[in-house]
Amino acid sequence: MNDKTSKKSVQANSTKAAADKKVTILGAGKIGFAMAVLLQAAGGYQLRIADQSKAQLKAAAALGLETVQIGKGGDLLPAVQGQFAVLNALPFHMAIEVAGVAAAHGVHYFDLTEDVQSTHAIRKIAAKAGSVLMPQCGLAPGFIGIVGNDVAKHFDTLHDLKMRVGALPRYPQGSLRYNLTWSTEGLINEYINPCEALVDGQPLTVHALEGLETFALDGIEYEAFNTSGGLGTLTETWAGKARNVDYKSIRYPGHCAILKILLNELKLRDKRELLNEIFDNAIAATRQDVIVIFASATGYKGERLMQESYSARIVGTTVAGHALTAIQLTTAAGICCALDLVASGVLPQKGFIAQESIALSDFIANRFGQYYRAQDLNAALAA
Repeated sequence: MNDKTSKKSVQANSTKAAADKKVTILGAGKIGFAMAVLLQAAGGYQLRIADQSKAQLKAAAALGLETVQIGKGGDLLPAVQGQFAVLNALPFHMAIEVAGVAAAHGVHYFDLTEDVQSTHAIRKIAAKAGSVLMPQCGLAPGFIGIVGNDVAKHFDTLHDLKMRVGALPRYPQGSLRYNLTWSTEGLINEYINPCEALVDGQPLTVHALEGLETFALDGIEYEAFNTSGGLGTLTETWAGKARNVDYKSIRYPGHCAILKILLNELKLRDKRELLNEIFDNAIAATRQDVIVIFASATGYKGERLMQESYSARIVGTTVAGHALTAIQLTTAAGICCALDLVASGVLPQKGFIAQESIALSDFIANRFGQYYRAQDLNAALAA
């Protein structure tokens, strides 16, 4: 069987496995809407989307989806009970509650959270669950952990594993050289919360905004610095097997220095609501974004010190007539792929599943993982 035939077989099996499986998307915002578009276009699932916002549900209803309005009191049962799976695109502070409801009713659970404490709590819930609980299914954490693990396992002795991801504007302006492309609340969470890493073989907590470095990819200068949540569970997976493992967010040069003034010198890290308001009112959002992904591992293969790297730049595209930004596309594709791999039996059918449980080859071969394949970037950017 050649590669082309094999890919068609994988796609067909995914669609067949998904048939008649009922799925709820919790949250009809930018990412939830993108999930709905991808899943509907691919086919096979019976979709329902739930949110507090009538306006966002109206947009989802225009897709022909069943909608459920949930109240501020958090009564999630009507949206979750009786479903095969729930995809949680609600704010990160809702993750533990939703995971608990899903586990209590035997519903598979997937989310996008970058919040480390939420993931630890969900892991405890999963220990007694009869369904899958799989947090961190987006881009970072998510795909970057799959890539990092794949690059790392090629070595007989792994020394260093570096993972870098940026959700960036294609046309940066201003001193920050940044535009909002996703959740402001989630962004601030990454800039403030502690970060996990392996340092000289020891699991440590390091400070966000520290570890500043500069590098170039394809002739473009970037900087990167510690941010919270991007590693997922890789520090546990590679504990005792690697010397250094870390994750940093990519930005254009100069961004980190300004953040340190805002958060540290002006003490805005202690006033998250005010910082959120400032960002929303002062930093323009954009749909013209690009995702930059870079993973690099160094270690020994046999007796020779070697390095292997993976890099990609991904921009948005149009799916079923709907224009999706790069961050919408990559985040939604990650969680939809995780769902598909559970539905098709490629992944375990209960308990906690870490992102690195997914083989990179399985991810890329999947009908949703295809959006991460190498793009003709020049043509895409010109579109």
